[in-house]
Amino acid sequence: MKRKLVMATLSLSLVFSTYTVSAETLSSIKEKKENNRSEQTEKQGELKKNQNQQDHTLDQIQKLESSIDKTLKDIGNKKESIQETKASIEKLKKEIDVLKKRIKERDALLKERVTSMYESGGAVNYLDVVLGSKDFGDFLDRVFALNVIAEQDKAILEEHKQDKESVEKKKGQVESELLSLNSDLTELEGLNQKLTDQKKQKNALLAQLETEEDHLHDHIMQLDETNELLSAQEAAIKAEIERAKREEAERKKREAEARAAAAAAAEKAREEAAAREKNKSNSGSGSSPAPTPPPAPTPAPAPVSRDFIMPSQGFITSGFGNRSAGMHYGMDIAQGGSTVPIVAAASGTVTRAYYSSSYGNVVYITHYINGQLYTTLYAHMRSTPAVSQGQSVSQGTFLGYQGNTGASRGQHLHFELHKGPWNGSKSNAVDPRPYLQ
Repeated sequence: MKRKLVMATLSLSLVFSTYTVSAETLSSIKEKKENNRSEQTEKQGELKKNQNQQDHTLDQIQKLESSIDKTLKDIGNKKESIQETKASIEKLKKEIDVLKKRIKERDALLKERVTSMYESGGAVNYLDVVLGSKDFGDFLDRVFALNVIAEQDKAILEEHKQDKESVEKKKGQVESELLSLNSDLTELEGLNQKLTDQKKQKNALLAQLETEEDHLHDHIMQLDETNELLSAQEAAIKAEIERAKREEAERKKREAEARAAAAAAAEKAREEAAAREKNKSNSGSGSSPAPTPPPAPTPAPAPVSRDFIMPSQGFITSGFGNRSAGMHYGMDIAQGGSTVPIVAAASGTVTRAYYSSSYGNVVYITHYINGQLYTTLYAHMRSTPAVSQGQSVSQGTFLGYQGNTGASRGQHLHFELHKGPWNGSKSNAVDPRPYLQ
C-alpha cells in the first residue's frame, strides 16, 4: 500500500513538473517573438542606410560581368584561331610528305637514267640513231621518239625543280604558322589570366555585397522564419509532451503485462513441480524417479536503447564550435553517393518541414526525453522532406536524403541538437557528438 502511494505521488509530481516546464517554455517563446519583431525593424533600418553602397557595388559587378563576357568571347575566338592554325599546319605537313615522296621517286628515276647513260658510254649519239634508220618512215619515227624523250627529260627536270621549291616554300609556311600559333597560345594564356583576375575581383565584390546587403536580408528572413518557427514550436511542444506521456503509459502497460505473464508462468511452474512431487510420493519407493523439470523460462532482457542515434551515414566533415567564418552550431555529415538517407535521431513531433533560403530543405523535430525537451534540425536535404509539420515520428523514421540546397557548399547533412526549444540566437545549441556515442 505504501509503495503504491509513493508511486502515485511520483507520477503526480512528474505530471505537474511537465506542465510547469511547458508553461515556462511557451512563455519564453512568446517573449522571444516580441524581441524578434523589434530586432527586425532595426535591421530593416540598417538595410536602408546601406542601400547606396550596395547600388555602387552592384554597378561595379555589372561592369565586370560585361568585361568577363568580352574576355570569354575573345578566348573563344582565339581558341578557334588556334584550331584553324593547327589544321593548316597539319595540311601543310601532309602536302610536304606527298612532295617528298614524289621527289624521292623522281630521284630514283633520274638516277636510273644517268646509270643507263653511263653504261652506254655517255650521251646518246643522235647521229647514229638517225643514220641507223632503215627507210624514211623509220627515220621520221626515230626523230619523233628522240624529241619525245628530250621533252620528257626536260619536263621531269622542271617538275623536280618546282617540287623542291614548293617543299621549301611550304616549310617556310609551317614555320610562320608555328610562330603565329605560339603567339596565339601566349595571348590565350594572358586572356585566361585576365579572366581569372576578373572573376576574383567579382567574387570579392560579391563577398562585399554579402556583408553589406545579403547578410541583412538573410537576418531579416531568418527573423521571419524564427517567428513562424516559434509559433509552430508552441504547438509541437504540447503535442510532443502528450505523445511522450502516451508512449510512457504504453511502455508501463507493456512492462506490467510482461511482469504479470512472468508471474503466471512462475506460478504455473510451481504448481506443476508440486504435482510432480505428489505423484512421486504416491508411486512408492520402487518406482524410478521422475525427471527433473526444466526451470521456468526467464523473460528476455529489454533491449538497450539510446536516446539519440546517428541521423545519417558518412564522415563528420565539420564539427560543433568556432570557425573562421563564425560559430558552427551543429555538425556536418557527408558521404559520397546520390542517395544517402537521413533519419530522425529520436522519436518526436515534427515542428516544421519546409524550404529555407539558408538551410534549404530542412526539418525541425521536438523531442521530450526523460523529462528534458530537445530540438533537432536536419538541413540541406536534396528534396522536399518526407515528413510534415505536426507529424509524430519514431526514432529512425526516414526524413529525406543528403543534399546541397540552401547556403551549402556540397552534398551533406547539417545536423543541430538543442537542449531545450530552438531559438534564433541558438543559445540552447549543444555539441551533438556526445549524445550520439
